[in-house]
Amino acid sequence: MLAELLGTFTLIVLGTGSVAVAVVGLPGSGRQVTAFGPGNWLIIAFGWGFAVVFGVYVAGGISGAHLNPAVTLAFAARRGFPWRKVGPYWAAQLVGAFLGAAVVFSAYSWAINAFNQKAGLPRDKSLGTFSIFATFPAQYFGHSWWGPFLDQVIGTAVLLMLICALIDTRNTAPAANLGPFLTGMVVVAIGLSIGTNAGYAINPARDFGPRLWTYIMGWGSIALPGHYQWFDHYFWIPIVGPLVGGVVGAVVYDLFVGHVLNARSVTAEPGRAGADESDLEA
Repeated sequence: MLAELLGTFTLIVLGTGSVAVAVVGLPGSGRQVTAFGPGNWLIIAFGWGFAVVFGVYVAGGISGAHLNPAVTLAFAARRGFPWRKVGPYWAAQLVGAFLGAAVVFSAYSWAINAFNQKAGLPRDKSLGTFSIFATFPAQYFGHSWWGPFLDQVIGTAVLLMLICALIDTRNTAPAANLGPFLTGMVVVAIGLSIGTNAGYAINPARDFGPRLWTYIMGWGSIALPGHYQWFDHYFWIPIVGPLVGGVVGAVVYDLFVGHVLNARSVTAEPGRAGADESDLEA
């Protein structure tokens, strides 16, 4: 639990910290004179990717570095992870995410306040500074919950499908301890491909822990229940969507790839890697 807490804490400090750099740090420090643009999104995408890399390196040897309730649930459903550990892992991940958000806020509170003051917005009306910590849906979804929910299911399904591939030593899993790095690059790819739909939370703890912190610190209904001009009661979508999507992704991998690898582990297919001479002769 301590490893999961520290790994998730590392994930949130580096991930939300990169968003803080892009949203309030660069503009407020005088190091950026243009409006938020594609370059800022690249900072966020790669910031979250490397946050995953180092979070996994921190906790991987102790807990397996799930760092995500969706990963824990999918591993319990499809990889034999003990169900009795699901609740404790979720609790540790949530606490780590909450504390990570607190640290980032303590470092960037001056920039956040300056940003809101310049925009003439009280904190509980500032969606921009809230977005440093938690997610919200794109305006084109309107008041519909289905689009953002589907986005979270798809994004997390892709995440778990690729994680299952990367850790499957029967497949072409990376060697030399490169798994954490490539897992982080999966998150970069998701951010660059479908991230703008709803902020690619793809992790209930990553979203709800910082969301709870922002609620306590004065962002009010934007945080909980998740209300703004074009969305309402949004908070549950980055929780339920990833939990559903994670299991879907693991099931898809097992149906399309895993069952074949299981069969080959019993009897190697002639002409394939792992087949011995007797197989080839047969």
